[in-house]
Amino acid sequence: MSVDLKDRVCVVTGSARSIGLGLAQMYCELGAKVSMIDINPEVLKQAKRLEAEGYTVLGDVVDITDQKAVLRCFEKIVKDLGKVFCLANVAGYVSQQPFEKITPEEIDKVIRVNLNGTIYCCQAALKSMKNFGDGRIINFSSKSGKTGSAIMASYSAGKGAIIALTQAMAYEFADQNIKVNCVCPGIVEDSGVWSSVSRGYVENMEMSMDDVVKKFTAKVPLGRLCRIEDVVTFCRFLTLDGDYCTGQAFNITGGREMH
Repeated sequence: MSVDLKDRVCVVTGSARSIGLGLAQMYCELGAKVSMIDINPEVLKQAKRLEAEGYTVLGDVVDITDQKAVLRCFEKIVKDLGKVFCLANVAGYVSQQPFEKITPEEIDKVIRVNLNGTIYCCQAALKSMKNFGDGRIINFSSKSGKTGSAIMASYSAGKGAIIALTQAMAYEFADQNIKVNCVCPGIVEDSGVWSSVSRGYVENMEMSMDDVVKKFTAKVPLGRLCRIEDVVTFCRFLTLDGDYCTGQAFNITGGREMH
């Protein structure tokens, strides 16, 4: 049975732009009260835009690597909007460099943003979600978290950890009816990750941008790169209809990843 999101609270991190913004918009259109979180101040502008369109939206600038700041933010969300029903952990950081040049500082940043930040947001959301008797958590891994990507070893390791985290949480909170899954997109057009990664490939592989796009598109059986709406639509399913799905790492890759 499909969930009715009217007046339920959905939190989306990394929602100043790209996939996170698309998810926030989708939840608004489904009648949810939406909390938008990002370290980018643009999130405030986007939240005000959606509020002006008649939706119930809060925007907060938060560094998700700061556990205390995350807890304070979620306390404010519960006070202003209500108990959290759904959390989409979209916020992340992409790192790209030859393996032998990876620095301790870069490894630390990848883990703090992608793994620690996800854990802190889950911990904060669960404080109210456990009392709700129902809930959805959607973590964001990557195709690179299943089959690692060249010159992206630290990013691949961090995203692989998200999958294991998701499985552990799914076991721990199943008896409280909280479903925890993660999505593993391939290359997503018009996303901040692809913008950063494609520039890195141009520099590291000495290829033109057109050749980079052709190279990676050719690896996808369905013949195109992922689009933001592909990810948003799948998250919509997990939120509304995925009541018997938990502990899964779903590929959104056009067949590029099949395990």
